[in-house]
Amino acid sequence: MLNRSQARTRRGLLSAATAAVAALSVVAAAPAGSAHGHKHGAEGARTYYVSPSGKDVFDGLSAAKPFQHLQKCADVMVAGDTCEIMSGTYPETVVPAHSGSSGLPITYRAAPGAQVTISGASALTGWTQVTGADVTAIAASDPYATDSPFSAAVGAGHVWSTDADLGGDPTTVQVFTDKAMDIEAQWPYPGLDLLNPAIEHAGAGSADATIADPALTRPAGYWNGARALTGYWYVSATTTVASSDTGSVTLSAAPPCVHKVVPTDTRYALSGKIGELANPGEWFYDAAAHRLYVYSEDSPAQHTVEAKTRQLAFDLTNASYTSVVGIGLFASTITTGAASTHDTLDSLTGSYLSHYTDITRGTTDCGSSVTRGVSDTGIVLNGTDNRIVGSDLSLSAGNGIALAGQNNTATDNIIHDVDYMGTYAAGIAVMGNSQTVMNNTIYRVGRSGINLQWGTNAGLTPDKDRIAYNDISQYARLSLDTAGIYTCCGADMMGTSVDHNLLHDGTPTPGVTAFAVAGVYADNGQSNLVIADNVGWNNIQGTVMLNGLGTGSHDNGVYNNTGGMTLFYVKGPDQSTGTKIYNNIGEIKGADGATAGGLVMSNNLDPTLDPLFVDAAHRDYRLTEASPARSQAIPLPGVNDGSTDAVPSLGAYQYGAPKWTAGARR
Repeated sequence: MLNRSQARTRRGLLSAATAAVAALSVVAAAPAGSAHGHKHGAEGARTYYVSPSGKDVFDGLSAAKPFQHLQKCADVMVAGDTCEIMSGTYPETVVPAHSGSSGLPITYRAAPGAQVTISGASALTGWTQVTGADVTAIAASDPYATDSPFSAAVGAGHVWSTDADLGGDPTTVQVFTDKAMDIEAQWPYPGLDLLNPAIEHAGAGSADATIADPALTRPAGYWNGARALTGYWYVSATTTVASSDTGSVTLSAAPPCVHKVVPTDTRYALSGKIGELANPGEWFYDAAAHRLYVYSEDSPAQHTVEAKTRQLAFDLTNASYTSVVGIGLFASTITTGAASTHDTLDSLTGSYLSHYTDITRGTTDCGSSVTRGVSDTGIVLNGTDNRIVGSDLSLSAGNGIALAGQNNTATDNIIHDVDYMGTYAAGIAVMGNSQTVMNNTIYRVGRSGINLQWGTNAGLTPDKDRIAYNDISQYARLSLDTAGIYTCCGADMMGTSVDHNLLHDGTPTPGVTAFAVAGVYADNGQSNLVIADNVGWNNIQGTVMLNGLGTGSHDNGVYNNTGGMTLFYVKGPDQSTGTKIYNNIGEIKGADGATAGGLVMSNNLDPTLDPLFVDAAHRDYRLTEASPARSQAIPLPGVNDGSTDAVPSLGAYQYGAPKWTAGARR
């Protein structure tokens, strides 16, 4: 819910993402990395084998003499070849030397029954226990290290350290113990559930760039130079602490977009001080000394401790007609390029795909903050006619999947616990156009399950997206003014269809003023959308929300949805011309006078009538024989076909028709 000034800001903040999509999505005239070197037809296709126990001096043509590295396969394979991967962990980034061709893909696949993981992490060893003498030495540069929670943890024998060159930026460091992500030492201690952290809120007296909170009990100067994460409304941001006192910290810059700290509603966390290293699963990295400290109640040598050292498992930037099948990804991801085409990612299992903790990266503008991670995190499918199917993806600071380019597809995937930094990244970020997102299950996300934006691609004719039969839940965990499926701002969506989705249980962070959480949210002037046959429950604003602020909510068809809706800024002159709201079940908030803006409302069930669902308590919203929603709809071919009555029903389920289902088909 934005005023006009904020709407202009919201439209502007997406310009950075639009520019990033354009940069990602310029498609070359011919596929990159076309097959070259030795060639053979399907009858001469080779199968190569790889195993951690193999040797790259072998020919790799039998399971008895496999290569050791996946990259060796990638170097020699050409169109039609297959790399059969035996069980094990492969700490590599695979960069194919060649592409496949139509009918002759290059395939990387797990051998039958094999458990294969490509890891972006490297083991850390050489641990020593931190002593009181070490604390004294640290206090020479950080006097607050003494008499701190850290020094107490050292005294209890719970802090260990090792030499580790993890770069000069702690915000890119990611540490794992026994394959579970640890967290950087911070206050308040958030716990280890990234989508349900313990949260501190700014207190009374907070304003501008100052956070006031009596829980800030550290001495004056303690937090100077620390990093601060803030979250309010639709904005998560990072900055540094300019000055601090007992009971307050003043940030180097007020949070972007909203330009203020809001008492009771702004959440915050502070990191970058070794004094906070005092809780299970925490680490602190001294970038100057290249030394990593961890809290552990026994020796880290008794565990597998690793740090992320590679971003990508497969770099398919210059690869086409390439398939990756049945592979596990750990602390790494896969990307295709602007010229990639007909690449397939099938039955992947990926965790900890992308990581960062610095959102603003030194900037103070709104756009680059809120769109952090939208275009370049998670599994990134750029180019054309690429697809990801049947995969299980979890745990990413940004996206689970990003669809850039055109004519790319995400189907039958299960995605959860992503966007743990709470930006406009999503379970699936849809950019470009002509994309298909169907039958995915998405849950526990920082902001939206699907973030649906719009972009064009040089040399290609744009067309509508299809977002259908997805089951999305537990969104808005770290951000507000969002939805299970969120789309913004001021774009002609060319008939994009958002249909047959289950959208439920939006879960805003406890303790804040919760508002503007919907099933489908067309924000700030989205036009030419079809929003039909969606079902929602436990959403503050209902299953559908239209916000016409900005360019107006024009030519949208909102048909046969179940679960109610909310209308904003559609009543002013020409704010909603061409929009039709037909055949819906549920209360329509903001309906009074809504037709003054040009929209048409008809055949929506009177909210005082009980729809007489089959079993609403158990989320079965089909209609019973006695339902007043039967035979009441305006017939809309392709939207409300299938009723056994002569006239279609209101709502998302036609009377007598088979019940449609949503989510990954497994």
